[in-house]
Amino acid sequence: MNNKNKKAKTATSREERLKAALKANMAKRKAQTRARAAEANKKEKE
Repeated sequence: MNNKNKKAKTATSREERLKAALKANMAKRKAQTRARAAEANKKEKE
């Protein structure tokens, strides 16, 4: 029974890690997209 509890905890912590990594990755990608859009805007204005 203890083994099931340990697996459930491991799966939960893995999900939490993956969720955090995905959130960080999405934030990074959004920042890159904004930077590229700002760069394109800057070039258009010149």
